[in-house]
Amino acid sequence: MSLAELGEAWLAAWSGGDPQAFAPLCAVDVQYRDPLIAQPLRGARAVGEHAAQLWAGVPDARLELAGPAPARDGALALPWSLRGTHSQSLGDFPATGRRLALDGIFYCELDGGHSTAEADRRLRAVRGFFDLYEAGTQLGLLPARGTPGERALLLLQGFGLRAGG
Repeated sequence: MSLAELGEAWLAAWSGGDPQAFAPLCAVDVQYRDPLIAQPLRGARAVGEHAAQLWAGVPDARLELAGPAPARDGALALPWSLRGTHSQSLGDFPATGRRLALDGIFYCELDGGHSTAEADRRLRAVRGFFDLYEAGTQLGLLPARGTPGERALLLLQGFGLRAGG
């Protein structure tokens, strides 16, 4: 599989609802991180279980490539766009029925195993980046940006008030 196909398959795995879909894409000891987890996940099974939490709360979640996916020096960047509806409980949060539209990027480090052939490449480490505050705002869990509620929340967190607001 080419690097472009590997990237497309990774995004399709996040959209497919099958936790097993990550296994053929990942090195045995793949490490995964994103803003929702405190410690890195290890192994494709753990990544699949993490994705299953998304599918449980947003069953129609779809991740699509949102731009060029540059690859260089054993790394691949996958800009993505997520769309879906929070129609089921998401962890401790009951369904809101709200649409979720997030943009982010996966930064992927590649592992060729015992071969340097592109066809043998797997994902060795993946780090997902997205705006967790924006997700909370869209789901109605956090106040919208620029509102008095956001300013009060920032003040309570010790950040003070933003300049000009």
